[in-house]
Amino acid sequence: MAAAWPLAARNRRALLYGLSLACALAWLPLATSAQQATKLPRLGLLGNHSPTFPPYEAFREGLRELGYVEGKNIAIEARWAGGNLELLPQLARELAHLNVDVLFVAGDQGLKAAKEATATIPIVVAACDPLDSLVASIARPGGKATGLTCISSDLAGKRLQLLKELVPTLSRVAVLYNPKDRNKAPEYKQMQEVARSMNLTLRGFEARSADEIDSAFMGMAVDHTQGLVTLADPLMNDHLKKLADLGLKNRLPGIYGFREFADAGGLVSYGASLNWVFRRAAWYIDKILKGANPGDLPIEQPTKFELVINLKTAKTLGLTVPDKLLATADEVIE
Repeated sequence: MAAAWPLAARNRRALLYGLSLACALAWLPLATSAQQATKLPRLGLLGNHSPTFPPYEAFREGLRELGYVEGKNIAIEARWAGGNLELLPQLARELAHLNVDVLFVAGDQGLKAAKEATATIPIVVAACDPLDSLVASIARPGGKATGLTCISSDLAGKRLQLLKELVPTLSRVAVLYNPKDRNKAPEYKQMQEVARSMNLTLRGFEARSADEIDSAFMGMAVDHTQGLVTLADPLMNDHLKKLADLGLKNRLPGIYGFREFADAGGLVSYGASLNWVFRRAAWYIDKILKGANPGDLPIEQPTKFELVINLKTAKTLGLTVPDKLLATADEVIE
């Protein structure tokens, strides 16, 4: 009988060890699953506008269409410059220090800031100004960056021609731009060449802030300008409603680069759909998260440009829109 006790004790110890091992093995998949659930792919969003700029919602819609739900299977770290391009380098460094899996940036200056902040994190850009100095080529960008361009700057002359069609008596045109954006002075110069061929006089008005936008419109009134071309950049995009309202207040027919301005009350817009560009950027994010090399993905360019006319604004300004323009418009806002 005495010999049976050590044997019973050994059996109890073996039984307890077995139960402990079984519990540990049972918990292991749960722990591993919980760890995987918390390790979501992280997207860094470097916005040169404010969060309320409509195309950013189109970008999020694009992600949702591809099955990405924020907080469930993707995490988004966002930083916003609010139209102040000087903040981009600092914000890009913040996102790079977070070691996100991919960066989504807007504008060529957003791309420049991101490339200076990291040489390892893949970058997707949605830009409307030339990217030639930042990638090897449009067809094969190389490096860690790819994305889309809406080539808005190349359309400056076409917008001037459309404004002339809307206002046949046009002779003096104001061009509003932000000199802090390095692309706007060359864009203005391109317009001057077109203006000379159309016998139009251009006058440039600079604005680096919302207050300077007000001052610029006061200068336009003194100069007796008859029309306005606004060169889009993050500052102007962030104040599109203000620009539309000032145009109406000063009875100044204006043309803009993107339909968001016409939606806000601007007279007419001509350019690629920013909503399409930003929604399409989600496709690049998806490809890169699934292992694609960004340098092998061609930078996409738009094949269609939208002409949007705000007929209500035209009537307020006392303008009769030619039937030819109405017929070719992609949308007429009444």
